[in-house]
Amino acid sequence: MSKPDCRTDQAAETTPGETPQATIDAFHRGRFHLVQPRGKGHRAGLDAMLLASLVSDDAHGKLADFGAGAGAAGIAVASRSPELDVVLVERSVEMSGFARRSIDLEHNAEFADRVSLLVADVTLKGRQRAAAGLTDSCFDHVIMNPPFNSSADRTTPDALRAEAHAMPEHMFEHWIRSACAVCKPGGQLSLIARPQSLRDILQACDGRFGGLQVTPVHPRPGEDAIRILFTGIKGNRARLSFRTPLFVHDSDGRAFSARMNDLNNGRAFVHR
Repeated sequence: MSKPDCRTDQAAETTPGETPQATIDAFHRGRFHLVQPRGKGHRAGLDAMLLASLVSDDAHGKLADFGAGAGAAGIAVASRSPELDVVLVERSVEMSGFARRSIDLEHNAEFADRVSLLVADVTLKGRQRAAAGLTDSCFDHVIMNPPFNSSADRTTPDALRAEAHAMPEHMFEHWIRSACAVCKPGGQLSLIARPQSLRDILQACDGRFGGLQVTPVHPRPGEDAIRILFTGIKGNRARLSFRTPLFVHDSDGRAFSARMNDLNNGRAFVHR
């Protein structure tokens, strides 16, 4: 299954602070910047920006970005939601180093005091999870863009990229269990995944999150969905609903559709 064309109308910015191992890239038309690995590991694109668009501008409280990588989705939310404190949660020491450098960029100084980094494994349970810094019932939002390539997919020789992309066994159960534990009652879970993961996600949410909403993302009208955007509320008992689909491109071109361009550049968000 092909990924959406992630070309944007914003160019990656080159600065004197770049190194052969990293780039400094502008997002949301320069509203925030990321330090990302060059030539290895996972580099943020449309998926992260769509995940960020699931959190509204007027959201408040505290947000955890599970599997944050270099911090794309969490920092995107922080850059436009002034009432949110954001914790980037990343297991990889190497990727968390990029996240720390992203937080410390001068470009991000306006909101950096509301973004922190926690090096932790989100699959930990109970006391081990709390000891790692993920305390029960302390977040109003949890967002996640977990690895979702199956074991049947072709693997990459890049170990850092493989860790970010390859789906471990029972992954959604483990990640969503932890999300429920750290969410306050009424807290929101938001995630992006492949459509074929929907059953696993629904099973993992059972008894934990309700009021579930699914938004399919299609490359173009008439083509099958390649992603789903998913939200749920801890303790809610409302029924599952499917939202109006999103289209990455219009039917007659490769440029982003107007709606997708706004979501990708932080000018709009997906309403619950």
